Amino acid sequence: MLDFNLWSWNSRIFPGIDPLVVRRMDKVRLRIGNLTMTNHPIHLHGHEFLITGTDGGPTPKSTRQYEVTADIAVGQMRQLEFLADEEGDWAFHCHKSHHTMNAMGHNVPTMIGVDHSGLAGRITQLIPDYMVMGERGMKDMTEMEMPLPDNTAAMMTGTGPFGAVGMGGMFSVVKVRSGQKRGDYSDPGWYEHRPGSVAYEFTGALPDPARFRAEGGVSMPPQQRPAKDVEVRARKPAGGGHSGH
Repeated sequence: MLDFNLWSWNSRIFPGIDPLVVRRMDKVRLRIGNLTMTNHPIHLHGHEFLITGTDGGPTPKSTRQYEVTADIAVGQMRQLEFLADEEGDWAFHCHKSHHTMNAMGHNVPTMIGVDHSGLAGRITQLIPDYMVMGERGMKDMTEMEMPLPDNTAAMMTGTGPFGAVGMGGMFSVVKVRSGQKRGDYSDPGWYEHRPGSVAYEFTGALPDPARFRAEGGVSMPPQQRPAKDVEVRARKPAGGGHSGH
């Protein structure tokens, strides 16, 4: 199932898909039916949900447990319910990377961490338009404005508040807002984070990790240690051989 294809929700693929807009503290119910020929582990960020129903009907309350991923097999339906008590923008997607990176992920070897220093210069002497790809993963492609073939879609090109969103295919965003009016499912835009709540890159000096000071010891040191210089002498059996027993 890694050949070229485009996995979608209701024939829509990210970024050309509407977000799921929710008012904070509303109880949300989603019914997801799998009409494809492979399974899809559906994953929700920021919340835990209950599987409250299948294609066979509602599940008994005694069998329900909180999950963040529900694997939906071929022909199955799962009913998911959660309380939208966390405000923000939360990713909602299939957990198979190929199904959220379709057009960029087929038949491409993994080159993450490979040192390409000097390689591009040598190859472009033979192929002027050659471009080294994949050293930091396919995420690099999100920042490139390149022409695409007519028979594909603009994958992994969604733009978020912090830059390009490296996803496509079966991917959307659950947007939970306190001020959303009841029955209003229009896109409120990206979530405005409170000052001081956004992570940033620290460029100052870093202290030595605590583990370095703890390494090198033993958890159960021996009670008696032999002397450093020990001569081992082997005593041979009398007669120069074994008794045969």
